[in-house]
Amino acid sequence: MSASADVLALASAEFNTSGIAEGSTLTVKWRGKPVFIRHRTAEEIAKEGAVSLSLLKDPQADSDRAADPKWLVVLGICTHLGCVPISGAGEYGGWFCPCHGSHYDISGRVRKGPAPLNLEIPPYKLDGDKLVIG
Repeated sequence: MSASADVLALASAEFNTSGIAEGSTLTVKWRGKPVFIRHRTAEEIAKEGAVSLSLLKDPQADSDRAADPKWLVVLGICTHLGCVPISGAGEYGGWFCPCHGSHYDISGRVRKGPAPLNLEIPPYKLDGDKLVIG
């Protein structure tokens, strides 16, 4: 027994990244969940790469979170209670969840607040200007 065509169509989603300006974030929907696609600047990449893992609640190197350093793709769901964080907000310039005060950096790593884990990275592939999630 295999999945029907309509079920398979929901398993992945394709997005064109050519219109996402450097330093900005696009929020898209995949499987009914928000996904943040961040086109990171060279300065952001250098800043996040220099963060000491000892400072992180859920230690993960920036290089392990982005297949291509210019692009960060994360589920837009706070790992505390499932709220949707605000992009470009908080003390670390990434995302801020106003419900309980969790702060995430431009790598989607939790830096402050009650969230126990970094923002989740969905399965994705980049091919030029095409991003396929799922």
